[in-house]
This record gives sequence, structure tokens and C-alpha cells, in this order.
Amino acid sequence: MKLINIGFGSLIAASRLLAVVTPESAPIKRLIQEARDRGMLIDASYGHKTKTVILMDTDHVILSALSPETISARWTGKQEEEVEEET
Repeated sequence: MKLINIGFGSLIAASRLLAVVTPESAPIKRLIQEARDRGMLIDASYGHKTKTVILMDTDHVILSALSPETISARWTGKQEEEVEEET
């Protein structure tokens, strides 16, 4: 099982990951609030600004302080230097 580092020592199972999105849109903000109300929200940002919302197939919603590009690169296996060059 491949694990993805989502920052601050937190890891998630790559096989359970559905989507990596930014938290700015209203539908994603509603999704975060609904997950919080259901007890399915995991805040892995450790007090930092949330840059990424990760949706899991277990219906959990995870907040991360890493950028979506960084998490995507870790998911696909690219080196972080390659991602920085592309942006």
C-alpha cells in the first residue's frame, strides 16, 4: 500500500484517495462544513492555512496545508523539483 505524505508527518493511503481540490469554492466550503457536522473531517493542517481539501472514498474530508500541486506530485510519484519547474 502506497502512502502519501500530506504534511506535518501525516500520511494517507493513495488507494483510498478520490480527489485533491482547492478550498476556495462555495461547494467545497459546504462539503467541509457538512463533513465537520458528521464528524468526518480530519484537519491535518495543524493550524496553518488550508490550501488543499482531500476527498477519500471512506467519505472522510481531509484538510492539508500543502498545495494541491505538491500532493498531486506525491500521488503520481513526480519529484517536487519537477513540479516547481512546471509552474
